[in-house]
Amino acid sequence: METRFQVGVISSPHGVAGEVNVYPTTDDPKRFRRLKEVIMVQGKTEKVVEIEGVKFFKQMVILKLKGYDDRDSVEKLRTCPLYVPREKAVRLQKDEYFIADLIGIKVLDADKDDAQLGVLEDVLSTGANDVYVVRMADGKEVLIPAIKQCILEVNVEEGFVKVHVLDGLLDY
Repeated sequence: METRFQVGVISSPHGVAGEVNVYPTTDDPKRFRRLKEVIMVQGKTEKVVEIEGVKFFKQMVILKLKGYDDRDSVEKLRTCPLYVPREKAVRLQKDEYFIADLIGIKVLDADKDDAQLGVLEDVLSTGANDVYVVRMADGKEVLIPAIKQCILEVNVEEGFVKVHVLDGLLDY
């Protein structure tokens, strides 16, 4: 189980006062307003950095990080990912899961006595509902909609998702 979650990636400096443009990788970019600090990874170095200011512009979050006061000091931060520890992550509602916790868990076919169908490889957000990308043992991929009719049980602690495969999903 993941101990931290990526919330953004620094893309470029913003202005001359040490602010950075951050591409948010979280479902809720407004969460940056509630963050006091982030874990910044630069190469093999991790550093907890305090957030002094947050602004929003188009699809980007603009952060002022403590200790970075001019454009030159933030220029070298391009592509640095920003993380929060699990305990500072957003609270999940019932039947919500962190994608990072789902990736790599077994997918069991409830219609075939819980035989392993494959491994959950990715989660696609489509707007209407998420779609689980499952890599089967033969290397083929099956897309399973994350709806109540298909997803019967999710057990992150034990590492499995139990599914009902709708007719036609395995026809290829």
